[in-house]
Amino acid sequence: MDIDPWGSDSVDDYSKLFDEFGIDEFDVSDVPEPLDLMRRGIIFGERDYDLVKEAMREGEEFAALSGFMPSGNLHLGHLMVLRELVWHQQRGADTYFVVADLEAHSARGMSWEECERYAREYVLSLLALGFDPEKGTVYRQSDNDELRDLAFELGEQTNFNELNAIYGFDGETNIGHMQSTLTQAADILYPQLDEPKPTVIPVGTDQDPHLRLTRGLARRMRMFGVTEAYASFEIEDEHKSVVREAVKDTDGELTAEELAETVEDEELADRLRAGGDETLRARTRVLSRDAPDEAFDAVRDELEALGSVEPFDEHLDVYDADRERVEKVVREVEVEHGGYGFYPPSSFYHRFMTGLTGGKMSSSVPKSHIAVTDEPEDASEKVMSATTGGRETAEEQREKGGDPDDCPVYELYAYTVAKDDEHAERVYEECANGERLCGGCKSEAADLTADFLEEHQEARDEARETLEESDIEL
Repeated sequence: MDIDPWGSDSVDDYSKLFDEFGIDEFDVSDVPEPLDLMRRGIIFGERDYDLVKEAMREGEEFAALSGFMPSGNLHLGHLMVLRELVWHQQRGADTYFVVADLEAHSARGMSWEECERYAREYVLSLLALGFDPEKGTVYRQSDNDELRDLAFELGEQTNFNELNAIYGFDGETNIGHMQSTLTQAADILYPQLDEPKPTVIPVGTDQDPHLRLTRGLARRMRMFGVTEAYASFEIEDEHKSVVREAVKDTDGELTAEELAETVEDEELADRLRAGGDETLRARTRVLSRDAPDEAFDAVRDELEALGSVEPFDEHLDVYDADRERVEKVVREVEVEHGGYGFYPPSSFYHRFMTGLTGGKMSSSVPKSHIAVTDEPEDASEKVMSATTGGRETAEEQREKGGDPDDCPVYELYAYTVAKDDEHAERVYEECANGERLCGGCKSEAADLTADFLEEHQEARDEARETLEESDIEL
């Protein structure tokens, strides 16, 4: 399965993202006051979002960042990202909105004048949806010196082979396009420059390559790594769960050789046999990644207050200490000694909004989308002309029901215009059981869409004054 941040049209099977890219299913059950997009299953996947949820619950610092390439009209499908960002700001996030003009210029060939015009449209809708510019940050990539400096440093930690493996670049890809991926990675880590904190990046699935690259870079930029360990020798991550379970109740009496005789995985068994009669015992390992000697010594001194510390040349093993506490101490010492202490960025993913003509809703296909600047009457006409998940005849629809899971009109309800969850659920059920016919459903959706646009456009007009009074420079 290929994901292209500059050209993915749709995802046919979202479950493949779990299997092939390690995205986890989104769990809404422990999200404080969840957004409707979360409750309705439109936000479906995540990476490490538990860190952010915990920070929200505990009142601790966290950040949220997202943005757009200013390369086309803002449409209803784009509003999901803006709403997700505003929702996090309202729950205490240090919030950032990126105008990715360097990426638009290098990857899409947009002129700087076009970038500025589209960027203004995006920011107006962001403000109209409730973003507070006094509590958040809006910036352009091209106008942020700190960002470009960070992107340069990230470039020292990656190479062409890695970019090619993630993005599929070839000999025809221009260097500016490649550089834009490092600028994207710098954007993602930018909220942590002053202070490391859990950070979430709300995106569509097409942007996941940027998250995969940045998570690796975040680790490589650290002075130290923290991991679980069970012996003086290393055990591969995929084998640690087996060893963890085996040593859990042994009170330090199980040797590596003894465990080797009971495991089925031959690679793990060989590794354990090489360990001989060494006793296996759970510990937290702190690995030096070219950390200065003074930082390594400071980490050791701080950790000795938490538990028993066994020093080695390139790492420290800490016994009888909470791993989260160890990670916190290590991060604090790293920052004190000039390191970044980055948390690998968290993310969550929403489904693409289907275009009114089928496929992904796209700025480059006017009939497929409803722009936030469309006249309400024109938007209504687009809805009335949209394809649906209905049957060929009303009689067949009443008999077999429609398919709301394959209906752009139903998505208008679920993503944007439904009055509440109950309304969206009622439309779904009435369609699926044949009570609702497409003509009446379109008519209702058209009216609600027109109402939504009228309200949003009024809010955008009010936001123009807010934009002029703010310190946002476009």
